[in-house]
Amino acid sequence: MTQTICIANQKGGVGKTTTAVNLAAALALSRKKTLLVDCDPQANATTGMGIDKNALDKTLYHGLIGDAAAEDLLADCESENLKMIPSRVELIGFEVEMMNETGREQALKHLLARVRERFDYILLDCPPSLSLLTLNAMTAADSLLIPLQCEFYALEGLGQLLQTRELIKNSLNPDLEICGILLTMFDQRTNLSNQVVEDAKKFFNGRERVFKTVIPRNVRLGEAPSFGKPIVYYDPASAGAKGYEMLAKEVIRIRKR
Repeated sequence: MTQTICIANQKGGVGKTTTAVNLAAALALSRKKTLLVDCDPQANATTGMGIDKNALDKTLYHGLIGDAAAEDLLADCESENLKMIPSRVELIGFEVEMMNETGREQALKHLLARVRERFDYILLDCPPSLSLLTLNAMTAADSLLIPLQCEFYALEGLGQLLQTRELIKNSLNPDLEICGILLTMFDQRTNLSNQVVEDAKKFFNGRERVFKTVIPRNVRLGEAPSFGKPIVYYDPASAGAKGYEMLAKEVIRIRKR
């Protein structure tokens, strides 16, 4: 059965796109049929997968407004197990054009319905806001993965995201669970990073899963997008690549339970 995971946090710079791109690639390396959907008008996940945005005829935007089927939007990636629905700046228009449409929060769910069973995992990369696009992703997902950076104020605003998740669960998607909290940008040399890890565990206090995998702050992770490659292809021996490979294994184990 397909597992659809929404990767969201309304704070910017927490590693959402880095996680979406690299977890998708790591799952594909584990021989899982994986689809990455770029739900952010900034389209950084599209660039990070090496897709030329200017060469695209159709993007997620066209699918959401009903001008294209999901099958026609699937783009090839480096692995045969990995596909992508790319995005571009015109996705901004979706929020404006659909503002008064009935069922606007379910546009993504309906779009993905015809291709869903072709994949083991579908990852949804969200914009850094609790926008209509993020609501669509939460409505289409089975679970929510929340990246949390190991920096000051890391937990600030998290309550709003969890409240939004409860609203979605109570109205549009009663099956939406939390896949886990992923700690990113961890620097073992600093007391702050270690303190954030402890604070996150205390904050959730066993109510939600905090992944055992912690993603380190890693120069190679920052370089990889400029080459249009996930870290597991750009530098498989790096600490960043090892971190996302471990996360993929943890996600797979969770699903088997």
